[in-house]
Amino acid sequence: MASSATAEPTRRDFLYIATGAVGAVGLAATVWPFINQMNPDASALALATSEVDIGSIQAGESVTVKWRGKPVVVRNRTEQEIADAKAAALSELKDPIARNANLPADAPATDANRAAEGKENWFVMVNVCTHLGCIPLGQEGEYHGWFCPCHGSVYDTAGRIRKGPAPENMAIPVYSFLSDTKIRIG
Repeated sequence: MASSATAEPTRRDFLYIATGAVGAVGLAATVWPFINQMNPDASALALATSEVDIGSIQAGESVTVKWRGKPVVVRNRTEQEIADAKAAALSELKDPIARNANLPADAPATDANRAAEGKENWFVMVNVCTHLGCIPLGQEGEYHGWFCPCHGSVYDTAGRIRKGPAPENMAIPVYSFLSDTKIRIG
């Protein structure tokens, strides 16, 4: 006598397995469009990175590019702007955190932590006031950095908040030098 544990599969067993497999495939085919629509579209992916040609930007000049819908300033700082930024003591700053996406979150807001190592003259920053999201004017204000005329926030040449209602330094996005004349933001 054959035991029931070693019985051969029946036609009914096959139908149960086949029905389950068809149901699983049908469920996946139904759910996939809903999952896929959550992926970013091509226009959003195009803004994920931005390459900037910096070869024609002279010392003391800036260029503003759009990245992820925000204005990003790429500035070729002068020797005086770098010296002014390095001279600021951390104790004088309203926000002692660098806010640099290229560094650990708790990095201090020194000029070295706000600019690229070895390329201190190149300064890349999201040009959005941290108070209410206004667009500050460049090379303005008491510290010759950025000035937000809407509410009076004053930033220095390293984008650090010095006076006014803004609570944080302006953000430094992730960026890298592709060559001596090209930067990739994002």
